[in-house]
Order: sequence, then structure tokens, then C-alpha cells
Amino acid sequence: MRIEAENLNDYITKLPEDRQEPMKKLKAAIEANIPDGFEEAISYGMPGWVVPHTIYPAGYHCKPEEPLPFMSIASQKNFIAVYHMGIYADPELMKWFTNEYPKHCKRKLDMGKSCIRFKKMDDIPYELIGELASKMTADEWIARYEANYKK
Repeated sequence: MRIEAENLNDYITKLPEDRQEPMKKLKAAIEANIPDGFEEAISYGMPGWVVPHTIYPAGYHCKPEEPLPFMSIASQKNFIAVYHMGIYADPELMKWFTNEYPKHCKRKLDMGKSCIRFKKMDDIPYELIGELASKMTADEWIARYEANYKK
């Protein structure tokens, strides 16, 4: 579900009513916990947080004119998704998250490489997502990104 929006708040207002509150709560959980250095942006059609060119001028290797993406949230057709690039790049962070998830959520973890899917809006573990957002600084993400992806 692609939504044309100028910023995260604009994106949320364009969602169906039943998706707005969960997205507002995700946004609040992430913003309360994400370390300094990340900036809110629309990246690849999704609202999220990036490392801006002012901190990392090289940008994203796939599209250097785009800032380095880190974390996004999106309302998809059948679920709300949290995308966290660091969880994909850092096996220890992935292990931490998969171990913590059952402590916060009664449903089975539905996850791709960097995508965490929530089909039931009433079971989103906002506190856990906020904690996940806090686990990697912009400098740590840049170092991990360069070690794993930069050629």
C-alpha cells in the first residue's frame, strides 16, 4: 500500500482510521528511544528514520542521493510493518530481539530479514519496538553498514 506523503504525520493522516492509532504509537515509541543522529524522513515511500547526508554524505549504496535508511514503519495491505536495517545486519541484535519478543507478545513472531509484521494491531509490543530503536546509535549503524554492505 503506497501512500504519497511529505512526512510521517502526513502519512498517518492518510491511513484508514483503524491503522492511525497503532502507527502513532509506533512513531511515539521509536521517537522516545531512537538515539541522536537519526532523522525522520520518507524513504522508499515509507516514513522512517535515516542517517542524513550531513552525518553520512555517502548515502545509501543503492541510491547515494538517498540518506542511509535505518528504521521505517509502514501500513501494508494486511499488516503493519516495522523495518529495522540494523537487526538484519547485526546477528547479536537479531538474537536479542527474537529472545525478547515472546516476553512481550503472545503471538508468534512474523519476521523477514529486516521486516517485523503485525497482523493484529492490538498485539504490537510498542515498548519492545522502542527498546529495539534504542539499541544502535547512528555511528554504530554506519560502521555495521560499511562492514557488511559497502563495497
